[in-house]
Amino acid sequence: MIRQSGSARGKVIAIAAVLLTFAAAAGAGAVLLHRKNETIAHLSRMLTVQETFAEVSEEDSFEPVTVDHHYPLAGYKILLKDETFGQIWIPVLEDVRLSEHPTELLEQDGERMYSYNKDGKLNAVTGIDISSHNTVTDWDAVKADGIDFVMLRVGLRTYGGGILREDEKFKTYYKDAKKAGLKVGAYFFSQAVTEEEAVEEAELTAKMLKGCELDFPVAFDWEIIFDATDGARTDNVPVDTLTDLTLAFCQNIESLGYQPMIYQNKRTSLLKYDLPRMQGIPFWLAEYGDGATYIYNYDMWQYSCKNTVAGITDKVDMNLCFLDFSAEGNPPFAIEDPDHKPQETDTTDTTDTTDTTDTTEESTETELTVTDERE
Repeated sequence: MIRQSGSARGKVIAIAAVLLTFAAAAGAGAVLLHRKNETIAHLSRMLTVQETFAEVSEEDSFEPVTVDHHYPLAGYKILLKDETFGQIWIPVLEDVRLSEHPTELLEQDGERMYSYNKDGKLNAVTGIDISSHNTVTDWDAVKADGIDFVMLRVGLRTYGGGILREDEKFKTYYKDAKKAGLKVGAYFFSQAVTEEEAVEEAELTAKMLKGCELDFPVAFDWEIIFDATDGARTDNVPVDTLTDLTLAFCQNIESLGYQPMIYQNKRTSLLKYDLPRMQGIPFWLAEYGDGATYIYNYDMWQYSCKNTVAGITDKVDMNLCFLDFSAEGNPPFAIEDPDHKPQETDTTDTTDTTDTTDTTEESTETELTVTDERE
């Protein structure tokens, strides 16, 4: 902006006055004389405004405020990916127990994951979860392939019409797994949308378990059906309703004499469950990869859905269980492994320093197979 001096201003006004005076003398008369006065006043106002802006530009300088770009991740924020917003965050809940399983103590051998405590002892056993979708031809071979336990599906509710069904292979698989020396737990695939339906599922589960002696808990496996082309009945279940019906199943299963457990993937757990209300119930986490990034504690971890096990013709889900549910008080495992050579690791409290960024794609959070349970 060019600042005009007072003399320049006077010259402009004088020139305009002379020009308009000639016009008036040529016959414009009083009308042009009036316009002359208006023009001179308008030019005067414009020059005043220009001088004001010039003074601000030359005399005042703007210093931008520096933004504090630092923010703590640990213990404050859980970072997730969202298709619409990109990276999003949610706060870490103070009244939910943090993870006690540092990923530095995990080791991988082929398809299998192994977890050790700081003393170099195995602190988890290996297991699978299967249903009538899986074909088991030799349970002794399953046991010999290093499998310690199996979670068997007892039944399901269809995600289209909400029909209750028994798993047709449960009784046979239970008997044969027990005979082979495997520890056995169970789960129910739920598509409940009310507490009443969750209680129905608990009742069907208890019916299927009559006469069975379980070593591991009975898990409530409620899922969002990500790949349902026509939608699923559980698509829009509210947060409070989901938490209420989950507790309804677990509390009724417990009243019937069984240890309840909640199965859920990382993202649904963080975004759909009221986790503080569920403290005290064992948690079975589904998060595929070579290390769980879930910030809260879990007692069982499903880390793959594509593993190979001898005696089973198709791919199976693979799990690590950190608590011995077959023993009184559910103590953590601490098993000597004579072939294990402890790695040089820093086991200093890593729970509250782990970057909790979610690197799991939404498509990998599809859990137990439900390909033919639409109706």
